[in-house]
Amino acid sequence: QVQLVESGGGLVQAGGSLRLSCAASGRTFSTYAVGWFRQAPGKEREFVAAISRGGGSTYYADSVKGRFTISRDNAKNTVYLQMNSLKPEDTAVYYCYAEVLYGMGISKHWGQGTQVTVSS
Repeated sequence: QVQLVESGGGLVQAGGSLRLSCAASGRTFSTYAVGWFRQAPGKEREFVAAISRGGGSTYYADSVKGRFTISRDNAKNTVYLQMNSLKPEDTAVYYCYAEVLYGMGISKHWGQGTQVTVSS
């Protein structure tokens, strides 16, 4: 099993920045991909960003490209999401996830979420 704990959310004005962190435990961190989803009130959960096991490949939703940067520190078992030029539409609960390959297939684990609120 993998446990994920997010931190770093909060209230920020439009144009500001936040950095989210997600600390993982339970399995060797460098063996699985990790990333972020978000869910705004009344909307479905949507993909934000992902990063490969070694950090060499990153993926972003079109809505955050050029503003958000995902990174990971395998020595610290932590994935980060640097969010710049924040907009009110970025307001959501942000969830960290891990995709772990088991013998029977891939399982996705989730953190509890951290609230990000961007005021206009």
